[in-house]
Amino acid sequence: MSNARIGILTISDRASRGEYEDKGGPAIRDWFTRVLISPWEAVALVVPDEQQLIEAALIELCDIEGCSLVVTTGGTGPALRDVTPEATIAVCSKMMPGFGELMRAASLKFVPTAILSRQTAGIRGKSLIVNLPGKPSAIDDCLNAVFPAIPYCIDLVEGDRLESDPKQCNAFRPQSAAIRKN
Repeated sequence: MSNARIGILTISDRASRGEYEDKGGPAIRDWFTRVLISPWEAVALVVPDEQQLIEAALIELCDIEGCSLVVTTGGTGPALRDVTPEATIAVCSKMMPGFGELMRAASLKFVPTAILSRQTAGIRGKSLIVNLPGKPSAIDDCLNAVFPAIPYCIDLVEGDRLESDPKQCNAFRPQSAAIRKN
């Protein structure tokens, strides 16, 4: 079995210039290290809040790097420079609005400003792209909420198989789903 590739894309003007330590990307990597039991490797990039650069990075991670899952952090709020959802929509062939809905609902349990978040998710080829907020604790809350559906979604688009430790986060696959080997 080959390693699944997971793209981790941090969107931040300051982090891309080296003026700010990227905390979102490492928080995502730590979450997957704790939860995944199948072999995987991270492909991490940091780009500024520029829609064309975000789109180019998403395309690179999906089409060139072969990441079955691309998780972004940052750029999902209402500020003028927050354009991650627009970039995601521009590069995806199918949108998966349920991911954003569930992440906002989960985040509302902790902070009333979760309604300001515009996270979304979509499919590009054999890749699932999921937008997460930039705050590490919110990243954890959102991944805990949506990850149970992510491995089966990736199975459906014929991406690499992801297996999680059920004690950390129990992924759901219908019993009727055939076990696919990569």
